[in-house]
Amino acid sequence: MSQMVKYIIPIAVLIVFWFLPAPEGLSANAWHFLAIFFAVVVGLVIEPVPAALIGMVGISLTAVLGLMGNSAKDNIAWALSGFSNTVIWLIFAAFMFALGYKKTGLGRRISLIMIKYMGKSSLGLGYAVAFSDLILAPFMPSNTARSAGTIFPIASNIPLIFDSTPDHDPRKLGSYISWVAIAITCVTSSMFLTALAPNLLAVDLIAKGTGNVISWSAWASIMLPLMIPLFLLTPWLVYVVYPPTQKKSPEAPAWAAEELKKLGSVTAKEYLMAGLAVLALVLWIFGKSFNMDSTTAAIAIVCVMVLANIISWDDVISNKAAFNVFIWFASLVAMASGLQKVGVLTWVGNTAEPYLMNMTPTALIISMLVLFYVIHYFFASSTAHTTALMPIFLAIAVKLLTPEQIIPFSILLAGSLGVMGIITPYGTGPSPIWYGAGYISQGRWWFLGLIFGGIYLAAIIIGSLIFI
Repeated sequence: MSQMVKYIIPIAVLIVFWFLPAPEGLSANAWHFLAIFFAVVVGLVIEPVPAALIGMVGISLTAVLGLMGNSAKDNIAWALSGFSNTVIWLIFAAFMFALGYKKTGLGRRISLIMIKYMGKSSLGLGYAVAFSDLILAPFMPSNTARSAGTIFPIASNIPLIFDSTPDHDPRKLGSYISWVAIAITCVTSSMFLTALAPNLLAVDLIAKGTGNVISWSAWASIMLPLMIPLFLLTPWLVYVVYPPTQKKSPEAPAWAAEELKKLGSVTAKEYLMAGLAVLALVLWIFGKSFNMDSTTAAIAIVCVMVLANIISWDDVISNKAAFNVFIWFASLVAMASGLQKVGVLTWVGNTAEPYLMNMTPTALIISMLVLFYVIHYFFASSTAHTTALMPIFLAIAVKLLTPEQIIPFSILLAGSLGVMGIITPYGTGPSPIWYGAGYISQGRWWFLGLIFGGIYLAAIIIGSLIFI
């Protein structure tokens, strides 16, 4: 698709929907906002310009057209509302944690230690990659930074030791390591609230759509029991379904030991970074007991990281990835809140109710979870998926589920965002990196995605039967 076509498609979507008559029960003002919203989602999928800019264009156009109120003050207050959102600042702070892992070398050291002590067999290497991701996951909301930025540079060197390359004997080890890495990062992305940025965005949408605030511990109470078995089984399942021909790997621990020698002794900054990471996790779980918000804890610890010179102030203000996500998510939070403000979500709930009210609660819950999951085949961005669909599914749930069912359903819905990334070669941020490594063909990736996507979806469905 040419760049010009990518520009034309979102504009065409906007124009077509803008001039269509509004459906019965929806005001013209709400329909016009929905046209802009559709255009933004399409833009996020095909990305004619950076995603953050697409979001900014959406909120700017909405404010300029005065769709959020009768006064200029109302419109600019709405447009900037996302930038004061605590979840957005938590995401920004978590990016600084990821930078601290990278600058101190702690992330690389953790991965190499895992390989040194667990890498004597191919299965052991799979678990070494898995546990490296697990240790980093609670503190890295970007699974791209975690899997592609930290794990990939280390793990991609392991197959080369055994002369396994994309062009020469990829099944010897490279294919196995690649699939374990991407499958595991999808699992850990669902395991922890702070392991995937769209998780945090989804939690904010849940608060706005249902009035329920999902804490780190509430998320863990449902997702950990479901994800821990998947985490422990995944490297073994890959070993069974897509086995490496190289079963033993005595060279890998020796290579990791040599790399650790090059790193030298653990530095004071690494110890401090590890201590601050643990402190952050404790405060995220138990912060309410100290009357401390998760975002407050994260920002305070980032300040300590700068003062302790783990990262510099220049690192903070020059972190393009962090500011890009900050602007991107802030604008999407505003766009999503606009759906409620103009009455779109109320209309969706009222419209869907007659068609769904005759279903049993269990059938309704499972149907919505499956539909939300499978639709991800059409999305190359978990963020776009969250922004486009989460408010709609929540609006239907609020109408048809009891208050006791809403919280676990909301967590399972949001929790599926991580594991659904396994189904396609473009389903989550690190996928193009591991797919681009060349060890797994496109056809094989889709086949494995179908198998593991089905297994992971089954875990979500089982969770609905247990917790709702």
